[in-house]
Amino acid sequence: MKQKLLSLYVQIILDKRFITLRRSLTEFRRKLTFKKRVVSVFLQLDDPYSYLLSYYLEHVITRYKKVEFRFYLCQALSGDYTPQPGMLADYALADCAALANEFGVPFLDAGSTPAVEYRRALLDFLGEEHDEKDFSETFIKALSAYWRGDPEGVARIVGRAQAELSETNVLIGQNQLLLRKMGHYNCATMHYAGEWYWGVDRLHYLIERFDQQGLNRYKEPIPELASLQQAMQSKMPVTKPVKAASLPPLEMYYSFRSPYAYLALERTYEIADAFGLKLEVKPVLPMVMRGLKVPRPKLLYIVNDANREAERLEVPFGKIADSLGNGAERCIAAFYYAKSEGSEREFLLAVGQAVFAEAIDVATDEGMEIVAERSGLFWPDLKEALEKEEWRAWAQANREALTEAGLWGVPSFLIGDVAIWGQDRDWLLARKIEDMCHDGEGIIV
Repeated sequence: MKQKLLSLYVQIILDKRFITLRRSLTEFRRKLTFKKRVVSVFLQLDDPYSYLLSYYLEHVITRYKKVEFRFYLCQALSGDYTPQPGMLADYALADCAALANEFGVPFLDAGSTPAVEYRRALLDFLGEEHDEKDFSETFIKALSAYWRGDPEGVARIVGRAQAELSETNVLIGQNQLLLRKMGHYNCATMHYAGEWYWGVDRLHYLIERFDQQGLNRYKEPIPELASLQQAMQSKMPVTKPVKAASLPPLEMYYSFRSPYAYLALERTYEIADAFGLKLEVKPVLPMVMRGLKVPRPKLLYIVNDANREAERLEVPFGKIADSLGNGAERCIAAFYYAKSEGSEREFLLAVGQAVFAEAIDVATDEGMEIVAERSGLFWPDLKEALEKEEWRAWAQANREALTEAGLWGVPSFLIGDVAIWGQDRDWLLARKIEDMCHDGEGIIV
């Protein structure tokens, strides 16, 4: 009963009518209390995602004068919110370097990291300046100098800062409490009228809300953001590149509980088909079942974010039956059997839609039988396969391979020496594969 009530609650908050009503009520309250439109921006100096976001926010602030942007010097919450901090830091640096290269944003030289002495000096200065009216501009400049590896720029910015790092740490702690109170856990985040947006990838959703409210003073798109969106368009080859035939299989690490993995599934198959690659889907147990906790605020952000991504991708989503526990294990066991029958693609798509769009409980035989029928699998044989345990060693081997690649979350993609995490990196995955077919055949359009 508890699970059904939770599923109903999620279905309600993700419903488009509910979202529209909530936004209307929020705007009504704002007008009634004569409050400004405010975007709260939480940035972390040594977070490269914060730098990339700030690079584009500079243009947004200039365009949307009717909106007040409040910048907070902060740090992402640790503990359960950041299960693999060392791996995350390494991956974030590599990921943002790749993004900066694609976007044409100045970034550190390849293989380098910011000097620690820059961090201390800039934190001291930002702690002193946080109450100034031009703090947002100052913070953007500080992030730019830090992530471009510009010692002269740092020297110009900090001058003779008087604040002590201990004072700055107190400020960061206060802003962390505010971040948590407002309902999030990460930096490079923006909060506007009850909704959260993480990173440069989600900036366009915030801009869409502004434009719907008629806040664009020039009534035209921001050129820099238009270029950003163009860069993140996933492009496919007209013909299969000849060299793709010599490439290794494309590996996708997948969790049956992850909405992001589900959203990425069909698009990943399309990429593999376009390049003539074999796609090997390698399931792992959900993070919670691998000893990595996912706190409630993180879960709520994920389902809300996945909901708007699903709408963008035109993927059915919103009626969810959480497969945590027995459901997730049965899915891997069933997939292990589906592979042996040559029906893995049909099974993956069927079970994904059942769990995330129809709230079908795959922990029950009734639910799994529906998936079997849609996948073209013989239910009695599949039911028998659910009792077998061979899949456990396979799932464990997949987890170890994922960790060895420096990743832990899903969906993750590996091909050759390329490792990419995230369903919103499909465009980058396609581009990396095209780079591997560098002879010019199968030109991307």
